[in-house]
Amino acid sequence: MKYLRNIFGVPVIILAVLAVAACSANQKTETAATNQKKAELRAAQAAFAATTTASRKAAAFAAQTSAARKKVPEIKYNAGESPEYARQCGWPVRCPVPLPGSILPSKRIVAYYGNPLSKKMGVLGEFPKEEMLKRLKGEVAKWQAADPAIPVQPALHLIAVVAQGAPGNDGKYRMIMPDKVINQVYGWAKEAGAVMFIDIQTGHDDIRSVLPHFEWILKNPDVHLGIDPEFNLIKSGKKPGTKIGTYDAADINYVSGYLKDLVKKYNLPPKVFTVHRFTRKGVTNSKNIVLRPEVQIVMHMDGWGAPWLKRNSYKEYVVAEPVQYTGFKLFYHNDTKKGDPLLTPKEVLKLNPKPLYIQYQ
Repeated sequence: MKYLRNIFGVPVIILAVLAVAACSANQKTETAATNQKKAELRAAQAAFAATTTASRKAAAFAAQTSAARKKVPEIKYNAGESPEYARQCGWPVRCPVPLPGSILPSKRIVAYYGNPLSKKMGVLGEFPKEEMLKRLKGEVAKWQAADPAIPVQPALHLIAVVAQGAPGNDGKYRMIMPDKVINQVYGWAKEAGAVMFIDIQTGHDDIRSVLPHFEWILKNPDVHLGIDPEFNLIKSGKKPGTKIGTYDAADINYVSGYLKDLVKKYNLPPKVFTVHRFTRKGVTNSKNIVLRPEVQIVMHMDGWGAPWLKRNSYKEYVVAEPVQYTGFKLFYHNDTKKGDPLLTPKEVLKLNPKPLYIQYQ
């Protein structure tokens, strides 16, 4: 029996050893699995942490960028200065390619306006010649300093046909200056290295009848032209000064056609042609104005008053109805008589498009 117990005891011991071994193996397997799971968990946690950190950084960057955007002040434009408004209106205008000898757009014209027979019509006649030319030279220097990229061309803008409150012998409510006066101012212009403009206020006369009177002076390469719708009152029959007149595109096209013929007839460089404007009806059917390589048309803002009013007039009557080039008038007395400051060159140059013809009265 002892022998039998020994025989049966051996397997029992073996089984016990095997069980212990199996248990040990299972524990090792479980430990390995646990360690793997822990490793995977740590990796997942690390990945999550990295992602969360990246997200936080991205969110923080976005917040900072958004805050920065909010801190950047939006540009506020005065009337007539917005480049987007100008673009919507059609600027820059598609113009004929400038011919050789063209003044615009490579130069900016700065002109003194008036008549030497009157101290009240503008700075051209307000001061003696020497003082007037000295003042013009000073304004030219200011404009050159304000915009060094564009050379400044000085000019004298003579009112050669002056609208009158009385009909006169011919009933036309206008006076044509004697050739002597025109030649006098032309001589001043040459002395100052300036070009000259003949300005016409027709009263009750027709521009088609008046213009040929000036072929003798317009055939010069340095003499240009301006017309003033304010004093074209044939249709209304009103006296100059009691109502604002008007020109239609058909009238403007006649004048530019006349100038084109002069350029070809006398082999001249292109003529600059200014059209004064400060009301909606001052120029009608502006979309029908014809552009010609021989003529450079300037729609010239001729209104006076406070800076805000002048800018608004420029926006409403010049920017809103694109033609070709633009001008801007500054009145030494009328702009400032209510205590407002005269606009400086830098302030005028904020307008869009920038005027290439500046006139002082």
